[in-house]
Amino acid sequence: MSAMRSDVQHFLCRIEGGIATIALDRPERKNPLTFESYAELRDWFRDLVYADDVKAVVFASNGGNFSSGGDVHDIIGPLTKMSMKELLAFTRMTGDLVKAIVNCGKPVIAAVDGVCVGAGAIIAMASDLRIGTPEAKTAFLFTRVGLAGCDMGACAILPRIIGQGRAAELLYTGRVMTADEAERWGFFNRLVPGDQLETAAQEMAARIAAGPGFGNMMTKTMLAQEWSMSIDQAIEAEAQAQAICMQTQDFVRAYEAFVAKEKPVFAGD
Repeated sequence: MSAMRSDVQHFLCRIEGGIATIALDRPERKNPLTFESYAELRDWFRDLVYADDVKAVVFASNGGNFSSGGDVHDIIGPLTKMSMKELLAFTRMTGDLVKAIVNCGKPVIAAVDGVCVGAGAIIAMASDLRIGTPEAKTAFLFTRVGLAGCDMGACAILPRIIGQGRAAELLYTGRVMTADEAERWGFFNRLVPGDQLETAAQEMAARIAAGPGFGNMMTKTMLAQEWSMSIDQAIEAEAQAQAICMQTQDFVRAYEAFVAKEKPVFAGD
């Protein structure tokens, strides 16, 4: 296991107190993604599974916006000139970013302000938890640029968050989901004023980071894996997962703290 690197080139990253806070860094253009930032984010989340020093991740907004999705000039334009083989390599890469977020082993909190559209909406969707502001505007606008709504796992993941009918409406029309709708439908865990977004996200991340790191990893793993399981399979898988967690020192610490009438301090082992 190793320490997570924060010396990235195509997005912002800081790691403090077990929390990695990342954000796209083109606020003057509402933080679009580029080929380079897609690839670096994918690799960073893939490496995260091996990092001891990160317990939770906050994917933050920057300059009042989360992300405007794929950059029109740097991505959309070049895509119109690519071969099928090149296009498939690109769509697989963007899908690999979602898979990396889902499989990184660490809870990810999206702190969404302002524009959150296209691939930006997908990143928020792929996160474990989402906090929004009243100004947040989320749109899966792929059909508005002549594509299908089935992008980066949207047709699989979004219905599980907000329901099949609501997801279908957003994916067919590409319309904006308002912040109120997003909270009411369960996309946002809660809404907070814009000036409280960073604090709320950091507080949630700190609460999670203070918990049992191995247990949180197992929870995230099972949340993803049980999508394709029957109830019987899920119950058996959770029995095995929980038995493994019962071998950790954090389980012992929790018991000893309870006996001593103290609050447990988890170490993640």
